[in-house]
Amino acid sequence: MDDEFKLDDLDDEKTIEFIKNYLPQELKEKFADDELYYFLDVMDDYYANSGILDTQPDNDGYVSIDLEAVAAYIASEARKNEMGEYEPEDILFVVQGEMEYGNSIGQVD
Repeated sequence: MDDEFKLDDLDDEKTIEFIKNYLPQELKEKFADDELYYFLDVMDDYYANSGILDTQPDNDGYVSIDLEAVAAYIASEARKNEMGEYEPEDILFVVQGEMEYGNSIGQVD
């Protein structure tokens, strides 16, 4: 179990580094690492609770995920949890970066 947590932490670190490199220049300094980790946690909550993980893939094997809805959810949760005020349009780049990271490691097609 301890090893699983270490692997999750390592994967989160790699994901954060990828996202930071993915962000447009004007957003690179906007988000601290702690905020990005928070966004990842909320993103995981969204995927786990939205039912998206239970959706059947289409004929091509894809599941459609509304990334704008994910970004809006993160912004809403951050406001509700008093983490700060964020524009969903800015968070969308974080969500896209996380998706691109998954693609880059073969996690998502």
